[in-house]
Formats: sequence, C-alpha cells, structure tokens
Amino acid sequence: MKKILIALMISTVAAFVAPGQDTAKDDLKKSGQDVKKAGKDTGHAAKNAAKGVKKGTKKGVNKAASGTEKGAAKVKAKTEGQ
Repeated sequence: MKKILIALMISTVAAFVAPGQDTAKDDLKKSGQDVKKAGKDTGHAAKNAAKGVKKGTKKGVNKAASGTEKGAAKVKAKTEGQ
C-alpha cells in the first residue's frame, strides 16, 4: 500500500511539472513565429519610410518646377522689355 501511495504522489507531481516544460519543437515554433513577426514589422516600417520619401520627393520636384517657372517668367520679361 505504501508503494502505491508513493507512486501515486510521484505521478501527480510529474503531471503538474510536465506541461510547464517547453520542448525543442515548441522553441522552434516560437522562434519561427518571432521571425515572421519581425519580418512583417520590417515590411511595415519600409512601407512607411517609402511613403515619407515619396512625399519629400514630390515636394522637392514641385518646388523646383515652381522655381523654373519663376525663372522663365523673368527671362521672358527681360526679353520682351528690350
């Protein structure tokens, strides 16, 4: 009877301890999920940065075009004035 009781106690303790342990397979799954999430975050950051570059480029092009128009108007005014 004593042996059965000891075996029962040991198996009960082992049953509570076993689910808390991560296996190598679980670790690989978790690391794979982390890598996937990091890749998605990187993609979102790159997309966001590209939008900023697009906006800045568009602004620069528009400023340059505006400056060119002003310069052309001055040249035209000078040639007509002579």
